[in-house]
Order: sequence, then C-alpha cells, then structure tokens
Amino acid sequence: MSETARIQARYELLVEDIVDRGVDMERVKDRLRAQAIETPSWGYGDSGTRFGVFPQEWAAQTAQQRLQDAAATHRYTGVAPTVALHIPWDIVDDWAALKQYADDLGIGIGAINPNLFQDHDYKLGSVCHPDADIRQKSIDHLLECTEVMRITESDVLSVWLADGTNYPGQDDFRKRKARLVECLRAGYDDMPAGARMLVEYKFFEPAFYHTDLPDWGTSLVVCQTLGERAQVLIDTGHHPQGTNIEFIVAYLLDEGRLGGFHFNCRKFADDDLTTGSINPQELFFIFTELVKEENDPNSRADIAYMIDQSHNVKPKIEAMIQSIMSIQTAYARALIVPYDELTAAQDAQDIVAAERILQKADNTDVEPLLQTVRIEKGLDPDPLDSFRASGYLEKAAAERRDGPRSGWGS
Repeated sequence: MSETARIQARYELLVEDIVDRGVDMERVKDRLRAQAIETPSWGYGDSGTRFGVFPQEWAAQTAQQRLQDAAATHRYTGVAPTVALHIPWDIVDDWAALKQYADDLGIGIGAINPNLFQDHDYKLGSVCHPDADIRQKSIDHLLECTEVMRITESDVLSVWLADGTNYPGQDDFRKRKARLVECLRAGYDDMPAGARMLVEYKFFEPAFYHTDLPDWGTSLVVCQTLGERAQVLIDTGHHPQGTNIEFIVAYLLDEGRLGGFHFNCRKFADDDLTTGSINPQELFFIFTELVKEENDPNSRADIAYMIDQSHNVKPKIEAMIQSIMSIQTAYARALIVPYDELTAAQDAQDIVAAERILQKADNTDVEPLLQTVRIEKGLDPDPLDSFRASGYLEKAAAERRDGPRSGWGS
C-alpha cells in the first residue's frame, strides 16, 4: 500500500469517528484550509540568550534572506502567508522595494514591531522614561514604524515594552503610567486607516521590581484608554507559572479586545521554546476558546495568529515548521469538539461528561486529517520531512556563510 493510500485509509476511519460525534467534517476542513499563521523575521536569524548569540551557518543575515526563509516556510506548510518585521533589525533603505520583494516571493508583510528596548538610551525605559528627550525618541521611533506600515501596507503595529524599574523608589508608578499612555497615543493616532495597535504584556524581565505592562489587565486598561483600534496581544510565554491562559483568552474575547497571539512555549519563564514542545494541552485549551468564538455568527473578532520564538539551538526554518505543525494540530483537535454536546453537559452540571468531551478530542489522532488537507492543497503531507529533503539549508549555508549581516545577532 502506498503512503497516500495509507493516509486515505486512516482519514476515512477518522471521518467516521468525527461524524459520529456530530461534527461537520467539511466545515472542519474549510477552517483548516483557511488557517493563517504569521512567522517572525527575527525567528530566521541568529539569536541567543542574555549570555550570547549562537550563530548557525544557514541562518538568514539580511532582511531579504529572512523573507526568503519565511517564503520557504509558507511554501512547505501552506499556512504562513505573511512575515512580521522588527525595526531596526530589518531596516532597509527602500521599504517599497522590500515589499515588492516579499510580493515576488509569494508572501506579504505582516505586523511591524518597534524596538523600544535595545538602545542604550532605554536603560531606564522608553515611553515611560523620566527624561522627556528619551520619550520623544521613542515616539519618533513609533512614528517611523507607522510610516513603514503605510509603505508596506501593514495593518498591525505590535508593541512590546521592556519598561519598568529594578529598585524600590526608582521612579513614580503613576507618572510612568501617564507617560506610557501619552507616548503610545502618538503612535496610535498616526497609524494608517484601519490598522490596529496590539499591546503586549510581560510580567517580569528585564525590569525586576516592577514592569509597566505586567499583565493582561494592565494592557486592557491601556487599550481601552487609547481607543477601539487598540487590542491586547497575548504572548503565551509571558505569564507567571500556573496562569490559566485560556481563561484570559475567553475574558478578552468577551470584551472584544483580544487582538492576537505570539505563540511559543516555556517551562519556567519566558523560555521562547518552539510552540507545543512543553505543554501542548494548554495550546488545545486555548484553541477551544477561539473556536467557540469562531462558531458565534455574531463574532467580530479579528485575531492575528503570530509566532514569536527564540529557538536558539534548533535550525531556524525547521523549528518554525515544527511550531506551525503543532499549532495546526491543536486547532484541528479544537475544531472536532462537539460544542453543542459540551454546552449540554455544562448546563446539566455534569462535570465528568464535560471533561471527557474535551479529553476525547484532545486524544484524537488528527494527523490523517491534516495530511489530507495538505495533499488537497498540493502540498507534501509532512512539511518537515519534505523541507529536510529539499536541500534548502545546505544551499543557504553555502550562500550565506561569509555574507553581510544585520539584525539581532549581527
């Protein structure tokens, strides 16, 4: 029996099982075909920890090479049509030319990410800094990024701040809050029409006494202050141990303020590991909340699904493809939950039945479904195996080994 025939046989058995649960299989496949996951340019270049950068001979060294790798990721997975840029890591002389280059590669420019943490002037903060000149510098950078958005036709300004303090008494909390809103408003007001500002949060690091945007509640308050086009961005690695992220997802969806995700995985803190590598069940629970929102005919949610990882010890593109496949698996399992049955069990206060409904979906092998969808899209059923067999990394290493460098690890 051929590999395709084996996949088809397993798929037919899975269809019988899923249909018996009262789930519309064609609707599930339509959702999977429409899935879009944005990859980050910085995930293709050399990166490291605070202790150092770990170079890889095939890592992308320029903005153009990072776009090449993003396009390769999309070519093998079929679900990564856009790439996020980080300014100034991806800075070029001609943004229109870079956009055209991306178009020629078959991908688009996604979120624009300002860098408000790496410049030495930002040691005590950027938008929250007590010095008005430093705050103006951060505003000027936000406006630089909104101009890049206009040229590249990006519709998302993704803001993460390292602002905070390291010692008691270092600065005034309430004054810093006022500065934060004032500076972010300058960027918010200058965004292109229809664009959104996604405000990320992180509970600690590099500031260890307090962080100006430490949690989803603080981010939500800032977004509500800025306006309707400001929404909360959840980075799955930016939470204290034991945080129920799926609850945060549900709450923000109900408030109409969930703007997007930075997917990654962690064990202890913000480890930035490949998505799904540590706690794949958490990813499944997150997607059950998202699918419930998708199932609501009155939903107006517009959620940007983005990867943000620092996979330092894995080959860059392979790690990105691996993460995409984990996200696809979690989404597929969430799609086959019989939500009407789940609601009935919840209404009946049948805790055991409700839990078993989720467990059954989470334990289902959805690989034949994902493989079938890929084959129907003209893709190899295993994107990672296909990429590994392509020789792309070896060719990239030969071309890039002694070339120019730009970005985080330059």
